Amino acid sequence: MIKRSMWICAAVALAPCAAFAASPFDGTWKTSLNHIQLSKKPDVVVITDSSYTCSSCTPAYTVKADGTDQKVKGQDADTIAATVAPTSLALVGKLKGKTLWTSKMTLSADGKTVTEVYTQNYGTEPVEYKVLHTQVAPPAAGENALSGSWVQSKVLGASDSGLLQTLGMTDDGFTFSQNGQSYDAKFDGKKYPIKGDPTGTEVVLKKLGPNAVEESDYQHGKLVDVERMTVSADGKTLHIVNRDVRSNRTDRFTADKQS
Repeated sequence: MIKRSMWICAAVALAPCAAFAASPFDGTWKTSLNHIQLSKKPDVVVITDSSYTCSSCTPAYTVKADGTDQKVKGQDADTIAATVAPTSLALVGKLKGKTLWTSKMTLSADGKTVTEVYTQNYGTEPVEYKVLHTQVAPPAAGENALSGSWVQSKVLGASDSGLLQTLGMTDDGFTFSQNGQSYDAKFDGKKYPIKGDPTGTEVVLKKLGPNAVEESDYQHGKLVDVERMTVSADGKTLHIVNRDVRSNRTDRFTADKQS
């Protein structure tokens, strides 16, 4: 994410005026919780009294369910701790010893839905997301009730710091800032770092038109995410299509212009 997320002339008077003309992207945008279309690809997990396995993660991983930090590879975190109870699950992802994110999941009384509170510590302020998951395949015999296949059905709430972002575009580049993270990238095919991102993500920006931009995210040199942003004709709505390359999940949402 949830990205995963898992979440700007006068002193340059001699520069060509066209390069500083306002673009449809310029300003602050707020994601609308009412217009989120989440991927229908399920999350598949296997939970026992002794272990937690994320089968649908890329790559898949298994850790002991004893609450201790376990090393993992290929994830945003380098250790994950899992604590399992009959109707709840707690996960803590750390990077270089610091908590990157936490996830607390609680099973409903009928066993058909799970409410997850996911807290991301990527930026200046922690960002909390509350997400409803719906069961699409039950657990196998002997597994924990939270095992099985689940789809993210609805985002119930999120911190404003995770919903607000400030964007800007010129003829040759694009800027982004959100909750202490930012980049200033050119449309030149080169990789630019996201400042303030503990995972070291780099971006490549491609201008698709006056109101459309594509951002490709790289971690450790590998493409992990592609996001296409398009501003509506009236300039009031930002349409975003986000594809997680590793899991082949696509989410769609919109953001409303604030200023």
